[in-house]
Amino acid sequence: MLIAALALVALPGLAGSRAPSSIEPLPVSAFQSLPVPANEVRSVPSIGPLDGAFVSAGAVTVKDSFIEPGVAPEFTGPTHRRAVDQPEPAAGSAQKPPKYQLTGSATFYDNGTTAMRLPRGTIVVICGAGGCIQRTVTDYGPQRADRIVDLYRPDFFAICGCGSWSGTTTVTVSVY
Repeated sequence: MLIAALALVALPGLAGSRAPSSIEPLPVSAFQSLPVPANEVRSVPSIGPLDGAFVSAGAVTVKDSFIEPGVAPEFTGPTHRRAVDQPEPAAGSAQKPPKYQLTGSATFYDNGTTAMRLPRGTIVVICGAGGCIQRTVTDYGPQRADRIVDLYRPDFFAICGCGSWSGTTTVTVSVY
């Protein structure tokens, strides 16, 4: 208590002992009248032409024509998209191969996706009996050595394929 009292005496400005300043009104001389012509005679401001830096390839020029609504344009370009002969993707070839894979036990964790062996920000695809999800590692964990990943609760049950009473499941984690 003594220290707090000494601090208030030693630092009056920081402790709020100053009185607030009063608000003074603005002087009338700060305002000026602005004449606005209200008759039909008005001066038209002239704007000079823009320099070449403002002209782009998409600018409208004097040579361009506009199409009126309801009139079909004379079009001499291609009328359909060309077909390209590309092979169909084979199973598993649409995604790049992972750097490596881990297989082990997973459980749920209410604060995101954690992996003890991976740094934060690593992109992983986690597959279980119920399906696969792609996530980014957000934290370090799990604490137990027999588990490789902790998942956000909805993600766990999406890939688990098991009931809500389950606590762990076997997963494969592909690291990208």
